[in-house]
Amino acid sequence: MNSGLHETAIDEIVARCNGDIRGALKALLLVNEQLEVELAQLQAAVAHGRLTGSRSVLH
Repeated sequence: MNSGLHETAIDEIVARCNGDIRGALKALLLVNEQLEVELAQLQAAVAHGRLTGSRSVLH
């Protein structure tokens, strides 16, 4: 993502939180926490051989 797209994404996130910067940051932190949980679950599945084929490749 280039800086122009970052600026647009930031503006959209803040707008969705009615201009509340703290609310936007909180929302981003919550999304990040969820993504970290999902990543850990995928890594565990790969480590235990539950994913096979191209789906097991994490980039």
